[in-house]
Amino acid sequence: MIATGCATDGALVPSVLKEYGDAARRMLFEYLPSSEPRRYLYDLLADYPRRGGRAFRPSLCMATTRAFGGSPDMALRTAVSIELVHNAMLIHDDIEDESDERRGRPTMHKEHGVPISINVGDMLSMLAMRPLLDNQHLLGGSLALRIVEETERMARESAEGQAMELGWRRDNPQDVTEHDYLEMVLKKTCWLATIHPSRAGALIGTRGAIDPDRFLRFGFLIGAAFQIQDDLLNLVGDARSYGKELGGDIREGKRTLMLIQLFQRATPEERRRLHRFLGRPRTRRTDAEVAWVRARMDHYGCIDDARQVAHGLAGAATHEFARVYGALPDSRDKAFIEALPRWVLTRS
Repeated sequence: MIATGCATDGALVPSVLKEYGDAARRMLFEYLPSSEPRRYLYDLLADYPRRGGRAFRPSLCMATTRAFGGSPDMALRTAVSIELVHNAMLIHDDIEDESDERRGRPTMHKEHGVPISINVGDMLSMLAMRPLLDNQHLLGGSLALRIVEETERMARESAEGQAMELGWRRDNPQDVTEHDYLEMVLKKTCWLATIHPSRAGALIGTRGAIDPDRFLRFGFLIGAAFQIQDDLLNLVGDARSYGKELGGDIREGKRTLMLIQLFQRATPEERRRLHRFLGRPRTRRTDAEVAWVRARMDHYGCIDDARQVAHGLAGAATHEFARVYGALPDSRDKAFIEALPRWVLTRS
């Protein structure tokens, strides 16, 4: 059983993340087969999960379940499924982004090659179905099927968001707007990180007696703040704690809020130079050019303005929390969810 003790306000978020994250990881490893071919598949399934991470997604699912009156153990298998999907997407994202590091170590495709890594990611995605099927014994067939349907919706939304981002990098448009960026973030980031865990957790906690659409706005606001903060950390974070290469988003040509603002504010000649830089393959984008883009972002105030947008979204998420969760009885899990908008802005 999972404990439900108290923590001081300053330690609440990390305390809950550790407790629920540890529980989800313990069960996750139970779902990883131990058979052949070990070297090329089964031993690699545990690679990214063993590297750590905050377990934000499974913890939000379990905390939401308890806040709505259920036991976090009721949501544990759904949380495991969410974490399996997340790690599968990380492997595929790293390939698509041509990233060098993940959680302080070389990415899987750098260590084992692209074909093997794609197959490992595919296997983790398929394994994510097993805990959802096992939900039948705990939640009953009807609610378990509904969680499967929610998972399918999340996967579809996430793929659409990833397609938008990959398409922008391929076609190198100069007219992507902040609205376009937020729509992409809604799909790519928010559905997996915050919307799906909240919807699934509330459905489990209420035994299906809730409209999951009430979590769309809260999930978007906190998830978008989370993503913008992540984009900022890629530029200004501590390399030791960030776990990925600093400035990698610029080198990869990602349309972050800061890059979109730079296109809008730069001079015509700077826009042409930026467009040429992004039109070249990643391997031909030099350190000096990355530094120039970073300096132009500072010059035009793009980083400070993006930080203000993240703070505005987090503030709106706090207001939305009161509307969605305000009537619930006070609890450690409710306090954890209430603290998340502040946490996403201060995490390193």
